[in-house]
Amino acid sequence: MSDLDPWEQHAGWWQEGFTEGADPEYEEQIVPLVRHGLAGACRVLDVGTGEGQLARLAQRLGADAVVGVDPTTAQLRAAGERGGGPAYARAVATALPVRDAWFDAVIVCLVLEHVDDHVAAIAEISRVLQPGGRLLLFLNHPLLQAPGSGWIDDHILEEQYWRIGPYLVEDHSMEEVAPGVVLPFIHRPLSGYVNTLIDYGLVIERMEEPAPPAGFVARAPEYEAAATIPRLLYLRARRT
Repeated sequence: MSDLDPWEQHAGWWQEGFTEGADPEYEEQIVPLVRHGLAGACRVLDVGTGEGQLARLAQRLGADAVVGVDPTTAQLRAAGERGGGPAYARAVATALPVRDAWFDAVIVCLVLEHVDDHVAAIAEISRVLQPGGRLLLFLNHPLLQAPGSGWIDDHILEEQYWRIGPYLVEDHSMEEVAPGVVLPFIHRPLSGYVNTLIDYGLVIERMEEPAPPAGFVARAPEYEAAATIPRLLYLRARRT
């Protein structure tokens, strides 16, 4: 991965805006779900760990061994500097540098929508999970956050509604998520994820579609009218 890679270029933007308590969606929504989902986990792998905030959480929760993997050197450098106990390795989701059936929990948070080959990534996650091990999978909601989706305030028809973009069409795009910050996103229908989980022996045992948290709506008052539309999808699956 070169320094021209967008993830390398914008690692600092991510660290400043989404870690160390800066982001209400992480603090009020993702972190509590991870905390609950990891209860009792001993060996935890965080795929796409970034600067390691969820890996550090797993360590604080009492896991015996925590490993975070990420392809971005700038993120791993920050993870090492922030410490907290986890071990880190540079790797992609489709080629995890760990042995079979070693982890009893794997976290994949807002990662697969940036991975070209989600089938290979899920196959790898299944490979490294022990039988009975759990997967905590977080996605930008594939239906309600499809490309072109958004709140419509139609002053002509005097209607307000959430428009859903072309949901069934797989879409690879570069999105400007902040001024000057352009990152790759891949939209897939939910069935593409669920059926692949099933194919690799990962059975869904819990699904959550949480409403945007109060802290997010307070920062984005324009979203208040759409506060009943989830931005996040959480699936907890078990390795058979």
